[in-house]
Amino acid sequence: MASTEAADNQSAAGGAPSQPRSGRGGGNNRGGGHGGQGGGQGGNRDGGRGGRGGRDGNRRGGRDDQPDDGLVEKLVHINRVSKTVKGGKRFGFAALVVVGDGAGRVGFGKGKAREVPEAITKATAAAKKKMIRVSLKEGRTLHHDGRGRFGAGKVAVRSAPAGTGIIAGGPMRAVFESLGVADVVTKSIGTSNPYNMIRATFDALVNQTSPKSVAQRRGKKVADLLGRGGASDAEAQAEAAAVTE
Repeated sequence: MASTEAADNQSAAGGAPSQPRSGRGGGNNRGGGHGGQGGGQGGNRDGGRGGRGGRDGNRRGGRDDQPDDGLVEKLVHINRVSKTVKGGKRFGFAALVVVGDGAGRVGFGKGKAREVPEAITKATAAAKKKMIRVSLKEGRTLHHDGRGRFGAGKVAVRSAPAGTGIIAGGPMRAVFESLGVADVVTKSIGTSNPYNMIRATFDALVNQTSPKSVAQRRGKKVADLLGRGGASDAEAQAEAAAVTE
């Protein structure tokens, strides 16, 4: 009894908890401190792994976001095809794509696959492998009129003055937009099959020639060729200076 009263009096006099309680509290505090340090270290480790993941993501993003090659891709036609196999039919998709750089180079390709995106990817890769170069007058139209034919498809292309626009429809418009032609008049005669129309259009474009190439082949100057149409020497010289291809 006497010892208990003495402890109570000492607590009342000092206004502080007894030493054993303080020891237990200190032990809990130290345990909490260790727990906080462990949590901080775990957070740092997790954060470090997150940082490495971010760096990996950046590297992957760099590969995925490679600079584009500047080509214009246009999907002309897509068709569902089927193949009869044992047990039924197997369906797929066929895509026709036109690719151009808008500065005188254009190509077309086709691809087949079970899914539409894969078919378009195959057609685009095939188009990039078969690109041709076409000389343009003033960078906006053709040098001269031409005709192309493939199978039952016949097309006629004509050069046009500035401001005419692309007078073409369907697959032919996609070809000239990808090629970079701004003024042209075209007409499709015969089949409306997009594959044959595209091939006939390319047949007409392959036969395009420029005054510069003709002059080199004949061993003459460009001004001599341009002056034979009744133009004066000054006009022929000016047109010859404007010819770049």
